Parts: sequence; structure tokens; C-alpha cells
Amino acid sequence: MPLVNTTEMFKKAYDGGYAIGAFNVNNMEIVQGIVEACKANNSPVILQCSSSARKYAHPLYVVKMVEAAVEETGLPIALHLDHGPDFETCKSCIDSGFTSVMIDGSHHDFETNIEVTRKVVEYAHERGITVEGELGQLAGVEDEVSVSAEKAQYTDPDQVVEFAERTGVDSLAIAIGTSHGAFKFKPGQKPQLRFDILEEVSRKLPGFPIVLHGASSVMPEYVEMIRQFGGSMDDAIGIPEDMLRQAAALAVCKINVDSDLRIAFTAAIRKHLAENPTHFDPRQLLTPSRDAITAVVAHKIQTVLGSANRV
Repeated sequence: MPLVNTTEMFKKAYDGGYAIGAFNVNNMEIVQGIVEACKANNSPVILQCSSSARKYAHPLYVVKMVEAAVEETGLPIALHLDHGPDFETCKSCIDSGFTSVMIDGSHHDFETNIEVTRKVVEYAHERGITVEGELGQLAGVEDEVSVSAEKAQYTDPDQVVEFAERTGVDSLAIAIGTSHGAFKFKPGQKPQLRFDILEEVSRKLPGFPIVLHGASSVMPEYVEMIRQFGGSMDDAIGIPEDMLRQAAALAVCKINVDSDLRIAFTAAIRKHLAENPTHFDPRQLLTPSRDAITAVVAHKIQTVLGSANRV
């Protein structure tokens, strides 16, 4: 089975009331950990990377690692660019073997966002590649994305139909209260998603796949592990998983998870080094981290996404 784009998986997810997990990858162990959980749970998956992660791992290595995951598991897997900053980056990913790209024009004004998004869509659709656009801006910091709380803005439901029709995008990332990174909210602040916006967008775009970015829930067991072994995560607050499951049961077909993976991966490394200070074999160091990734992804599939046994 070759890599797939997101068209069929999103149609099934929308009709079935579940979401596909889009997990950010940076190296081989993270890829292996994710697909091991997906294989065990018979779940489709999107493996995605930012432009900086692609540069870190090398574009060719990213594609070949994900192709190996398809060959090894037989699962439907899409390779997606997360937060493509411009046409040139999206084009490079398409040309190198990605099957889906996001063009993030959300920092532009509405007309410019439409212009840059449509340009990517035209190039991508000629080659059978799906495109994700974005309306509204999430606060937070993660890789290339850095938006202050003051500049964050919810998606305007009155703009979504025009944006979708004029750009031709295949899915739309909206801002309803999620936030990039692990340190999402001020201490004592209760996370709250704007389901009224999601429901209004769904009414205006019936059957259209919606995407949630910044949807890590900051799993407490790994936060505590980091604290226990010398790290500081005192202000880390994520999105409650019941809210994410509710979103997945509505129009949200893709939920992005990155911070939860990073935290679990780092926590396992800290724990292993603290308990085995004489170890110097990378395999000994990274095996617990890979296992932690598998545990996080399995939990997300079963508890948040609802994508188990959907292949």
C-alpha cells in the first residue's frame, strides 16, 4: 500500500464521528512508536512534521522512514506538512513525496490568506495532494509558530464558506480555544473550547473536515515523571480530553498531537538516565522513549480520537 492523502480517511472520520490523530515526527524512534500503537489498534494515522523537523531529520529521510512504516504495517498513512510557511516549502514537500500539506496563511489578512492558500491548492490538486488551510490564530509557541495571547483570535464563522470556496482547501484548521505548546494557560485558568464556534462552522460547511491544532492534553503521568527526575513543568496545562473527544464526535476529523509526545519522550529519557547513570548505549536510552510514545498514542486512539478498528 502506498502513502495516501487525507480525502478518504477524513470522509470516513466525519461519517463515523471520530478523528484521525496527526502526530508530529522528528526521528525514527518517534515514527516507530506511533505506528506500533496504530498497528496494535488498527487505526489510520497522519504522520506530520514541521519545516524545521523536516530540516532536522533531512527531507529524504522523513519520506523514507514513513514509507517504511507503511510497508511494515500495511496501514493507511498520510505524510503531512504541519504549518507550511509559504508556497515554496509546500511545493518542496509535495515534490519530495508528501501526500498532504498545510499552508498556514493565518497571520496574513483575509484576502492574502486566500491568495497564498489558493496557490498551494492549485499546485497540490494537480498532483493528487490534499491541502489544509487555517482561519484564526492560536496562541502559543511550537517550532516556527509563535503567537502572543494578545494576537490570538478565534475563527470567524462568517468567513469560512468564502474561504473554503475561493481556496478549494480540503480541510480547515480553526481556532476555538486550543493553544500550541505545553504551557497553554495561566495557572488557575480553566481551558474552555468554543463549541459554539465549532457548531456554527459545521452548520455553514456541512460534511467539511475541521482540524484542531494545539490539542495536546499534557498527560499528567509524564509531567510528573519530568518533575521527579529533575525537570520543571509546573505551569503545564493542556486541553481536557473529554473536550477533545466531544470535538472529535462533531466535525473535527484531525487532531494534532505534538507536545504530549515530546513530554513523554523526554520524561522517559530523564528517568532512564537517572536510574542507569552508567549507560551509554543509545539503544538502551531510546527504547524506553519509543515505548512511551507508543503508550501515549495508544491512549489517544482509545480515549480521545475514537479511531481504533477504523481501517
